[in-house]
This record gives sequence, structure tokens and C-alpha cells, in this order.
Amino acid sequence: MAIRNDCCTPQIRDDRRTNAWRRASWDEALDFIVGRMQKVGPGSVGLWAGHGGFTPGSAVTIQMMQRFSNIYGCQAWHPAMICWGLGGFGVGLTGALKVNTKEDMAENARMIVLWGSNISSQPNTARHIISARRRGAKVITIDVRRTEAAAQSDEVLLIRPGSDAALALVVMHVIVTEKLYDAAFVGSHTTGFEELSTHILPFTPTWGAEETGVEANQIISFARAYASTRPAMILLGGSSMHKGANGWHAARAISCLPALTGDFGLRGGGLGPRHGAQSAGLRNLNEGQKRPPGNYIPNQMVDIAEALSNGRLKVLLLLGTNMLSSFADAGQVADGLDRMNTVVCVDLFMNETARRFADVVLPGTAWLEELGFKVTNTHLYLMERALEREGETRPIHEILRSLANSLGLTDFFPWGSLEEVLDAILDHSTTGHATVASLRAAGGFVPLRVPAVAYADRKFDSPSGKIEFYSPQAERLGLPPLPVHKVDQGSPYPLALSFGRTLTHFHSFYDEGQALPSLVKHNAAPQLWISRFDADARRLSDGDAIKIYNQRGEFRAKAHVTDDVRPGVVWIRDGWVGLNHLTCGDPVLTGDALSLFPFSVGQADYGAQVEVARS
Repeated sequence: MAIRNDCCTPQIRDDRRTNAWRRASWDEALDFIVGRMQKVGPGSVGLWAGHGGFTPGSAVTIQMMQRFSNIYGCQAWHPAMICWGLGGFGVGLTGALKVNTKEDMAENARMIVLWGSNISSQPNTARHIISARRRGAKVITIDVRRTEAAAQSDEVLLIRPGSDAALALVVMHVIVTEKLYDAAFVGSHTTGFEELSTHILPFTPTWGAEETGVEANQIISFARAYASTRPAMILLGGSSMHKGANGWHAARAISCLPALTGDFGLRGGGLGPRHGAQSAGLRNLNEGQKRPPGNYIPNQMVDIAEALSNGRLKVLLLLGTNMLSSFADAGQVADGLDRMNTVVCVDLFMNETARRFADVVLPGTAWLEELGFKVTNTHLYLMERALEREGETRPIHEILRSLANSLGLTDFFPWGSLEEVLDAILDHSTTGHATVASLRAAGGFVPLRVPAVAYADRKFDSPSGKIEFYSPQAERLGLPPLPVHKVDQGSPYPLALSFGRTLTHFHSFYDEGQALPSLVKHNAAPQLWISRFDADARRLSDGDAIKIYNQRGEFRAKAHVTDDVRPGVVWIRDGWVGLNHLTCGDPVLTGDALSLFPFSVGQADYGAQVEVARS
């Protein structure tokens, strides 16, 4: 914590073209922000939060941000937009949002498929995979690279980025044409099987091999093993696999597989723990609240980027997020931020967005400096305050409360303390109506009142109450009603760029990981994984300085030559500033689709075909 010497007091600069920051009191900084907000009006003010702002728990920050927006009438967007939102959308269309617990997986699954899920970066789940494997469960990894989780796998299928839906369609083809499906389950608990059976006929293993890069025989073998091993559980990846033009299609197609085999509702079957699939219930403090009538920018990344550029947004408050490293087509985002009247950044450390475009930087608190809670799929944990706040740091809910008071929003914070806010959010039957006091009395954590097996009653989260192979909801929205794979239209840039998380880094946290020496030691500079075949073709050696480029821009890195990605695929840890100058900002969902689920969000494509050369 002692290295936060550049972000422990409020700072203002009068000219973005310089680095001439001056210290300011909280009163001066807040008055500055409120003055700018009042000058442009609520409709031209936007709030955007990232994981760095989730100090007391994501539910607290998100609900406080939405509450401020509801009362004030400003713009605000759901952070799931850059994370798991598209995966949830695909699974939601199928009707299978709930998951079995990791404990059930450890005890009962005979096969575990890690589909885009690198559980090595999630230690609370990883140990249950190891336990299941020791018990005899077979573990299969499907990913674009040989991840750390592959070391705990019996088989690895390396696929091309964005081809997950194609692989799932071929698996369906094998299961249906070879009559390996559970006819009783399909007949009683699904809709659209007849349409699906016809739809998947063209998706042969030969077609799948061309699309995914996996040999046809290996796909057939995997499909037969999955269909014949009961119970089998699939763990979907949380974020990276849902980026690209096929973003939500992967989750849509994969979530149909357990219905074909009858694994939904079984101990050790169906879908397993994934990010964004918390079965926990938390109280919504804003239930029934509505924003004043206005022209609101939807949860659509492309619309937000356009609003930055066209003057619709004039004041932007960034709460614990480095927008340049998280938004697709970062070049357009940078142009928009440069046009903004006022940019305010609240964070633990300076980051690239703050350095280049902020007018005000407010020092936020870290997790250890605040009381909060953490919810997993099965447990609720109290996070006690362990350190005194450093310098003049303040948490986001206090900053929003101060802004609300200055703006005359007297209804924003009716609670007496943060503990009362936590108690109110935790007041739900799933938590046993827990409170901070009851959690302390219980030793700091309690199990949630959730079933170990999702859909044991075979009542699914769809309008029909069944698994919907054919989705009338999708059809009404102008989306494909059956699972599909969008075929790549070709590109002059031959390498498919993919991104992901690692155990020692979490997206762009801590100024891309560079603010903490312990993280720098593990990853001091960007490294691009490239196959030996592709490296030899470009006369590259391991450790060479390289440039990664396409029609949008270029990015500098070091080459990591490896056999752990297939030819035609390159991989890099996400979060590096400048990396998203390469990615596509086109929308993946239509605007009408954003109202389907409470978490529906319009994530951008994020796809990138690139070339690599020695720099």
C-alpha cells in the first residue's frame, strides 16, 4: 500500500496537455465536479464502473451507481458489458442460467469439461477439480491455448478463437445422428428438437475440423465420450470466450448439450460454476425505482463510444476502471475522451486513461481498507476492514453520497452507515437474511441456501419452462432461433488474436499490474504466444521484440514461441493499454435484445485478426 504515492489525495489539472497536477482538498475537487455536472445537466453526465470500484462488494457499487442514476437522471451502464454478459445472454436463451455447485462437481461428476474455463485462476474452484480427478473423473479442456488447467486434464482440444459454437454444433450432430441422446429427457423437458435435428445435419465433423482446427476423429471421440459418460458437467468460461463475432453463440450452443444427454438436473451433471452465474440472491435496494423520463444511452458499448465522440456525453465519472484498456476499438474511445468536457477518475492508482484524459483524480480505497462482503455460488463471506485508509482515500459510495448531497439528492443515502447498507443488501432468503453482525458471530462466512443441483425439478428458466433448442424469444428479436456459428468472412491479416486472464494478473488492475512489484516480477512486459510454425514463417525467435498490427493500429510485445497454441492463433494476456486499439468495436447484439434479461448488455465484438513482425 505504501507505493500509492501518486493517488492518495484528490488532484486537479487545469490543462490536459500537461502533467501539471496540483493537490486539492476534497471540498475543492467535489465542488469542481458538481459545478461541471450542473452546467451540462444530468443527461450529459455518465457513470461507468469497473472491478476496481467494487471495494465493499460488486453489489454495493453497482447498486449505489444505479441508485444515483435513478434519482439524478444521468447515464449509467452495467459493468457486465465487458465481462460475462454475453455468455449469460446465450445461456439465458436456452433457459439454463442456474448451475450446480463446485462441491457437487467434486463429489459426483464422472466427466468435467473445462470449456474456455481456466480454473487455475480461480483457486476456490480448482481444488474441487483436482478432488474430482483423484476420485476418477475425466477432465477435458477445450481452449484456444494450452492453459495452466490443461496440466490437470486428461485431454486437451485446442481450437481457433471464436469457433466454440462450431464445435458444439458438431458435437450435437454426432449425438443426434448416432442417436446418443436421451430421448426421454428430450421428449419431456425440451422444445424444438425436431427443428434442431434438421438444423445440425450440415455441421459434420469434416466441416467442424475446418472451422475449429480440431481433427474430425478427435471431435467424434469427444462427442461420443461426452454423450456416454453420465453424469458429465461443463464449466463455461467467464469472459474471454464470449468475445468476438460469435460472442453469445458459444454459450447458446454449448448450453444445449446437457439437454441432449439428459444431464440437467443430475448430481454431477449439467453446467458447473461459472462467473456471473451466482445462484445467490441479494436484495435490490433500487427495486421499483425508475429514472426520470429522458434520452438514455443503452447498455451498448458502441453507443457509449459514439456518445463520447458526438458530444452527447460531456462529463464522465470513471469509478475504478481504465476505460482505454477495457473498451474495444480503443482508438475511437481515446478520440471521444479527448473531446470530453470533464473526465473524473476514481481509482487506487493512476492509469493510462487518467494520465491522458482525466481532469480530476479522486483516490479510492482498497478492499483491505473497507468493510464488505463476497458472494460465491455457495457461500457468503464477510470482508472485515484490515487496514486504516491511506492518505485521504475515500470509497465510491461516500464519493457518490457527497455528490448527491451537493446536488440536493436527499433520498440517495437514507442509511446511517455502510454496515446498514450491507445489512439491507444481504436481507434475502438465500443468505438466511444475514447481517454483518450475524456473519461475525458465525466466524465470517455462512453457506448459502441454494441447492447443490440446479433444475432437479426440471423446471427451466424459459417462457416454456423447458430447455429451448428453438427460442421464440430470439426469433422475436430478429436473432437466430437455433444455435449457430458465424463463419469467418476472411481477412488479409492471417492470425486470430485471443486474450485471457492469468493467475497473477486480473485484467488491467493496478495500472496493468505494473504498480505492484510482485506482479511485475511475473509479467513485466506483454508477451505474445505464437506457434513455432508461425514464428518460423516470420523468422522470429523466442524473446524477440515484435509488433502486432492490423488496419486499426499496432501493439508492441515480446514473442513467446510455444507449442501451446495452434498455427494461425496468437494469444496475449488482456488488460495492456494499447491492446484494444487492435480490436473491433462493432455491436454483437441488436438494441432490442438489450431489454430481454436484467443483465443484457451490448458488448462489442472485440475480435481481431492480426499480423506479427519483428519490430
